[in-house]
Order: sequence, then structure tokens, then C-alpha cells
Amino acid sequence: MTKKLTIAASCTALACAGVLAMGLGTPAKAGLFGSDDKKGVSYETFTDMLHLVMASDRAIYTKKVVARLAAKEKVIKASEHFEDEKALPLPAQMFRFGSEMVSSKTDKFAYQLLSLWPINKQNAPRTETEKKGLAFIAENKGEKPFYSEEELGGKNYFTAVYADVAVAGPCVTCHNAHKDSPRTDFKLGEVMGGVVIRVPMN
Repeated sequence: MTKKLTIAASCTALACAGVLAMGLGTPAKAGLFGSDDKKGVSYETFTDMLHLVMASDRAIYTKKVVARLAAKEKVIKASEHFEDEKALPLPAQMFRFGSEMVSSKTDKFAYQLLSLWPINKQNAPRTETEKKGLAFIAENKGEKPFYSEEELGGKNYFTAVYADVAVAGPCVTCHNAHKDSPRTDFKLGEVMGGVVIRVPMN
């Protein structure tokens, strides 16, 4: 896949992701994206950078906040009913909150956490690309992402799917013990789902 986005090639991955996220929300810079200019950044690179930021934030919250404060030091618990129980939101909930905020600010890209074994049925794949992508990353043990293009509602999208791996014990414990979980044999380091990132293609 050779189509590219135009952006300065010298920025680092994290800096680029930040610049891109800011630029996407700024109409004056919207024309930077979707160009076939050979000096641009590929859709793969763009979604790779976005995912790096997402995955890093998600892993840090899971390890440094939930696993430490709830599972290890037992200062506060983490619960899907965090407001009623005055607890920490689950890592998956934190991820969804970020996704919803991004969607409220821009339509230049979107992301969500899906799984072939969702506790919440709303997090099951719906499009054929989502199903193929989640199956691919599970079969390949999360060693490489899945890239594709798809048409939704008359618009073309670049769609990337990245493995969401169990990075800490509470991930495994929560999913295996939850009454609504369709799978109860997850192990640390296994693929539990996938992050789907979509970018509209001009």
C-alpha cells in the first residue's frame, strides 16, 4: 500500500502523533492529509504512530495505576461500576473514554477496542475487515498488525488493527472471572482483542 499522507519526515514517532492529532483538529491544516505526495507519510506509518501512543498510555495506566493501586497495594479497587463504587475505571473503559473524546473533536480518524471474545457485546467486530483483522492478529500472536482498506457508507477508509495484549495480571484475572466473558482461559501476554484505527482516504 503506497498512498501517503504529507507531513514533515524529520519528526519522531511520538512527536508526529501529537502533531498529527493537533493538526487533524485544525481546519487550516486539514489539506496536509490524504495527499499522494511521495514525500508524505504512509497510512501505515500514521496509524502505527497513533497506536504507539495509545498502547503506551494504556499499558502505563494498567501497570502503574490499576495493577499497583488496586491489585498490589489494595489502596482502591478498579470496577466497571467505578462511579457508584468510587473506584478506578477499568483500563478498557479509560481507553473508550479517550476514543469518545477524540470522536467528539475530529472526524479525521477514529479508533476503538474490539475483541473476538468481548465481555460487552458492543465491542464485537461488525465489519468483515474488523473480523479479518482480529482473526489475523490472534493467529499471529500480535507479532504484526493488519492493514486494509474498506468502504463504509460510501466512503473509503484505511483500517489498521493492532493486537491488544494482556500486559498485567489484572487483565487476565478480570476477563477470566467475569460472568459475561465468553472465554476464561486467557494467559499473561496473550492477545485479548485489537485496537481498530480508521482514517478516511481522499
